[in-house]
Amino acid sequence: MRERLVPHGVAAAVTAVVLAPLALPGYVLRYDMVFVPRQALSWDVIAPASALPRAVPQDAVVALATQLVPGWLLQRLVLVAILWLAALGAARLVPTDRTAVRVVAALGYAWTPYLAERLLIGQWGLLLAYAMLPWLVAAALDVRAGRPGALPRLLLAAAVAAITPTGGVLALAAVAVLLPGRYPGAGRRAGTALAATVLLNAPWLVAGAGSATGGRSDPAGVAAFAARAENWAGPLVALAGTGGIWNGLTVPVSRQAGVVPLATALLLLLAGYGVPLLRRRWPARSAGRLGLLAAGSWLVAALGVLPGGAALLGWLVDTVPGAGLIRDGQKLLVPYALALAVAGALGAERLADRLATRFDATTGRVLLVGAALLPVAVLPDLAFGAIGRLRPVDYPADWAVVARQVADRPGEVISLPFQEYQRYAWNRGQVVIDPAPRYLSTPVLIDDTLRVGDLAVGGEDPRAARVRALLTAGRPLPGTGVRWVLVQRAFGPPVPASSLVGLRLAHAGPELALYENPDWTAPAATNGPGRVGLVHLLAGTVVLTIGFSAAARGLRRVVPSRHASPAEGEGG
Repeated sequence: MRERLVPHGVAAAVTAVVLAPLALPGYVLRYDMVFVPRQALSWDVIAPASALPRAVPQDAVVALATQLVPGWLLQRLVLVAILWLAALGAARLVPTDRTAVRVVAALGYAWTPYLAERLLIGQWGLLLAYAMLPWLVAAALDVRAGRPGALPRLLLAAAVAAITPTGGVLALAAVAVLLPGRYPGAGRRAGTALAATVLLNAPWLVAGAGSATGGRSDPAGVAAFAARAENWAGPLVALAGTGGIWNGLTVPVSRQAGVVPLATALLLLLAGYGVPLLRRRWPARSAGRLGLLAAGSWLVAALGVLPGGAALLGWLVDTVPGAGLIRDGQKLLVPYALALAVAGALGAERLADRLATRFDATTGRVLLVGAALLPVAVLPDLAFGAIGRLRPVDYPADWAVVARQVADRPGEVISLPFQEYQRYAWNRGQVVIDPAPRYLSTPVLIDDTLRVGDLAVGGEDPRAARVRALLTAGRPLPGTGVRWVLVQRAFGPPVPASSLVGLRLAHAGPELALYENPDWTAPAATNGPGRVGLVHLLAGTVVLTIGFSAAARGLRRVVPSRHASPAEGEGG
């Protein structure tokens, strides 16, 4: 029993060490990670009409959750779940009866450059998919083996992963690769799982189809989002070590060390050494299917830096609706990271056995300890919130005041400086996506142009383009038809005084100024996107059904029937 608790202890330790700064009050606001006290639920959150559904259904889920718990608590619950489930899932997935090997797998998956970089860029929804993949793979193996309750567990993991479009695609790819085959009930089980996983992806698919953007993206984003080198070894080696994110400001400093490529090579050798064990211990062809999924994810991640790959990606995102998902190919490395952790742990086990046979058992144990600590040794600055980069702050009081005023007299808002990402002195100068669309209860118009260095990646919202043109020309903003203009004290281009002509100052605070358009008239009421709402309702019903089914089956395993014999009750 004590050994079974060790992976839980490792998961708890990793979570505590990485998220230590979150013991302080406030919100961690960094790049795409924005939590607010209470996020409003609206049709624009469920299905953005003038932007691609990158946060569908994530924002809707958060809006619903913050009706029950405050945003600061929800953020902590989510981040704890990511690290805990990632470590525990990898420990449970690796086919071994040795606790030390499970620890190697847990640290090899929960302490990676991928997790660190995506955490520092704030993509917690994607990291939920990362955390759920080991559970999904384990459930897929159980489905193939015909174990009771496996299919609901698989779909529950897929439902959590599908909180973002990328996570949904990863879950669908895993189901499509791992489940088909020759085993009893294969057609029915695989077909049911595929159909349900497609339905779980339906919210963002339907929202994208109904968007005014057409689902296409700026090809300039291919160069902006291509994998990048993190040290002397180049981008392909960075990807091999699960790093290589496009944004250099979200890369831990330790990734620049010259020894990192050598550690990556060592990990690859260990993983290769462990593949024979994985093939022997898993059912026939299961290891090969995971390997296929891992290789495919790595190739897509590398496409932007391979010869001819950038041109192909540029054509895809400009031509095929939804192909913009793969511009940032590095985020698709999740199956590769999992395969590397599992095979690497088995490689360490195999090598430890060889050393124990040739020398003594202590030598083998030392090898396993070294393998477990290797990820931490080469990435020490993931600890303590990436050495303070994930530190909570409090929203200034201005935000609550403005939110109340806008809620009392609802109407669309333009947020200035007109840029998607802001930097505030009160947030220690860290970059964060504008909180206004989530903090305020009415639609907020922001610029969706993404700037990466000197490169500007065009957005999809035509209204944002018109507002940008008005600001550039210094024209008054009341002509846009919005009710409110919010001016934030943030690093960015100054707001032309001429653009505020005709507006009435409604609030002036140290961090925010709110202007009202006195000539605003309410637009005609709409009933909301009915078909999108229906799809969300269906997908939500599937999630609830899967969740209740999995919970019921779990209870039946844990709680013995009152009609069971004493022997059956003791063995349950």
